[in-house]
Amino acid sequence: MLNADLHCHSTVSDGMLPPEALAARAKTNGVELWALTDHDEVGGLVAARHAAHAEGLSFVPGVEISITWAGHTVHIVGLQIDPFCPALVEGLAQTRSGRTRRAQEMADALAQAGVAGAYEGALQYVGNPELISRTHFARYMVEAGICPSVNAVFESYLSDGKPGYVPHRWATLEDAIEWIHAAGGQAVIAHPGRYKMTALQHDSLFDRFKELGGEGVEVTTGSHTPAQYETYAGLARRYGLLASRGSDFHGPSESRVDLGKLPPLPDSVTPIWRGW
Repeated sequence: MLNADLHCHSTVSDGMLPPEALAARAKTNGVELWALTDHDEVGGLVAARHAAHAEGLSFVPGVEISITWAGHTVHIVGLQIDPFCPALVEGLAQTRSGRTRRAQEMADALAQAGVAGAYEGALQYVGNPELISRTHFARYMVEAGICPSVNAVFESYLSDGKPGYVPHRWATLEDAIEWIHAAGGQAVIAHPGRYKMTALQHDSLFDRFKELGGEGVEVTTGSHTPAQYETYAGLARRYGLLASRGSDFHGPSESRVDLGKLPPLPDSVTPIWRGW
């Protein structure tokens, strides 16, 4: 099967490598079809396309949009998008606008928990201040010796119910799919096994996604277990969705799976790239 990796992040959002380095790493790791899907931002896609072509890689322009669904933050990936589509560009700008306020509130909450200077510290790891995120705070806190790893920061400080967590109201599912379709792209539910939803919320998400014309679901992804590959292959068949594959790579020291190193999609699903 084609070695496609359709989910990763560069320094334009919260990744550790610039688009050019990601393209080179993807090529070295045997990727044949590669997408850059930065969070709520398409600013790295031109550089990524040029780098991919220089490496002899087939490139897919993408984005990962943060939405709020039933009180949970969910991510919707858009693939084969036009990064210059006005509806998409304006929608993403609206989504990014709340990040600075949220980051300042997180820093205030962390200060009350004994972590001083977190906002300024996080900014040292941010390529685009509009896209400051919990990951940037976590990197600062690891460097400052507060926790031994990014995952440990999330577990102790930055997840729901912990002292530095601040919820944010993102775009809606309807918004994300509308923007992706306006840009000529296909909408994909990213890493569905990560969301801590009730069974009813989970099924409702898939029901509504399908009603709105969503096309795909990530079946094989960095945060899924082998059992979840089969679970979401079954859901892809049940809902008539195409299957996507992506590592969700952020950096060599932070990601569970390297670019291009996931197992193939199960034979029972139709890959989203078929027909491109």
